[in-house]
Amino acid sequence: MPEMTSKTATGREASEADAVPAARRVWTLVLAGLGAFLCSLDVVVVATALPVLRTHLGASLSDLEWTINAYNLAFACLMLTGSALGDRFGRRRIYVTGLAVFTAASAACALAGGAGALVAARVVEGGAGALVAARVVEGAGAALLLPLTLTLISDVFPVEKRGAAIGLWGGITGLGVAGGPVLGGAITDGLAWQWIFWINVPVGLVMIPLSATLLRESRGPRPHLDVPGQLLAGLGMFALTWAPVRAPSAGWDSPEVAGSLAAGAVLVAAFLLWERRAAHPMLPLAYFRLRGFASANAVIFLLAVSLLGALFMMTQLFQVGLGDSPLQTGLRLLVWTGMPMVAAPLAGALADRIGPRPLMAGGMVLQAAGLGWLAAVTAPDVSYGTLVAPLVVAGAGTGMVFATTAGAATAAVPAGDAGVAAGTNTALRELGAVFGIAILAAVFAHSGGYETPASFIDGFKPALWVASAVAAAGVVAALCVPAKARAVPADSAASAGPRSAASRS
Repeated sequence: MPEMTSKTATGREASEADAVPAARRVWTLVLAGLGAFLCSLDVVVVATALPVLRTHLGASLSDLEWTINAYNLAFACLMLTGSALGDRFGRRRIYVTGLAVFTAASAACALAGGAGALVAARVVEGGAGALVAARVVEGAGAALLLPLTLTLISDVFPVEKRGAAIGLWGGITGLGVAGGPVLGGAITDGLAWQWIFWINVPVGLVMIPLSATLLRESRGPRPHLDVPGQLLAGLGMFALTWAPVRAPSAGWDSPEVAGSLAAGAVLVAAFLLWERRAAHPMLPLAYFRLRGFASANAVIFLLAVSLLGALFMMTQLFQVGLGDSPLQTGLRLLVWTGMPMVAAPLAGALADRIGPRPLMAGGMVLQAAGLGWLAAVTAPDVSYGTLVAPLVVAGAGTGMVFATTAGAATAAVPAGDAGVAAGTNTALRELGAVFGIAILAAVFAHSGGYETPASFIDGFKPALWVASAVAAAGVVAALCVPAKARAVPADSAASAGPRSAASRS
């Protein structure tokens, strides 16, 4: 009887996806892709303006880290809450709510007047709890938005077409990554840094009514919120991130840094213990007994550590180390950030035929090789032509991994749990970005500084070597991904509890 129930549930999910009109699928892909575009754009568009913020606002290295990390950390810690709210109240409804909140918060960022205010506004935009409770609720927009993009796509595309759809989603997301540095540089040079946030507002205002009318409403199987788990995870991640951010100025052996690391470890351990016993956990730990889910998430975490840490350093290399303007920096980075637009759709379509493992492993090899190549050739007098080839190699690898990790993670769980799986995958990606920026900035501060272009490059090179090593570790994780994704019955894996999950590991 359980086997018959599983087949019936799986068939029902497939038939519902098959019955979705083609026009709705197209609109879902466009609107969900644009939501992901906004979120990815809002990270990288700031990166090009970092040297300007450092000089115009008197921001320190720590301020620059938190300008990006406050967004990423809040984003990551609330991601699974966004998925749970979608399951409970309707994914279309929460997606539209996220768009509205994100758009309003972008305007708040544009109105920030100093480094401290900018950091606070970035926290609001990402949805963290650094402001008053009402602002926390208002600021959850990005965390509501991004995890539901993959869920909305998975809901209307059958399994055999989902890889290509997610590949296109990755290409649209890549457009935000590709265009962000160029757009940020052009705006910073031509207008003012505040306008890098204003650009979100008209896009959001157009998307809100379109999403409310054209997206299909759906709900998921996990309607309850895990508030204690949310608090423990958020506080633990904040403490673990605070340590490497503060270490360059306070010292790794200072009570502040050591205490932060210890507190973070205790809070994360408490979070894991709670999740094992919670009736409705925000992160079902049984998922991590599924080889496809666990390995795909390890890959995206390690990719984000290396990628965002490297981006944080590269945007400053061109301006501080090589003397380029913000616009020149954005244009020169395009050979790197633009590659996912090309590689992600191709890799997504190919994954449906050959499986995600070779593409993930190959992508991480290219990422590690490209970043290591950059570290080896960068010098105070290096020409841009010398940097082009390694940037292209690293960018192609990024696109291959972006297109396949999300699909592998969601394919490892029942279709009804795709929201939680997608939210977990995205949350780990954002946490990887947080730790990548913090770790590479700490390595940079240990070996170099902003005093001269040469001193900047002295810190840049070891930081990029660390990014390359992290990407190389991702190759090992990618080789653990199952060779071929397959549909999972609705009553298996985490839905049936840890024992069932363990049987599929």
